[in-house]
Formats: sequence, C-alpha cells, structure tokens
Amino acid sequence: MAFESEKVMFEIYREPYQGRYKVVYFTELQDHNKEFEISRAMAGDHFFDGFIRNYQKDEAKQTINQLLERLNSGESLDPSQVESALKPFMPA
Repeated sequence: MAFESEKVMFEIYREPYQGRYKVVYFTELQDHNKEFEISRAMAGDHFFDGFIRNYQKDEAKQTINQLLERLNSGESLDPSQVESALKPFMPA
C-alpha cells in the first residue's frame, strides 16, 4: 500500500547557457551526483517545482518529459499549465 507521504521532489528549470528546459528529481539523487545536479539546477532559471506521488511516478515522469519536449520545441507554457498537467500525480 502506497502512502501519501511517499513522494518525489522535483524542479523544472531552464539551463543558463543552452536555454533548454530540464528536470531534476531531488529525492532520487545519489551521493555521487547530488552536488552536481543541485548545482546545475541552482544555476538555471526556476520554472516549476513540486512533488509527485511515488505511486504512479513513472506516468508522472512521462508527463514531465512530454512537457519538457513542448517547452524545448519553443511552445510557450506557463507554470499553471504545467501544474494542471501534473495535478493527477501530485499529493493532495
């Protein structure tokens, strides 16, 4: 049984140099890549952050990847649209 407290913290950000949108899943980082990935996210421009439930996280990550593809192809999305798309995967 999955608990509501089992969740993954993430951030969508825009890289400062190439201008591409990326995501980092903070609670899934390992010791060997934690500092590097956090530094990359901190250097970028924050776009959206939140939590997804651990239950159905693969589906949530697929949705996030689709949103990143749209953003990186030049589509203009605002954070409220991202939140709407992810709402089924976010804890209450």
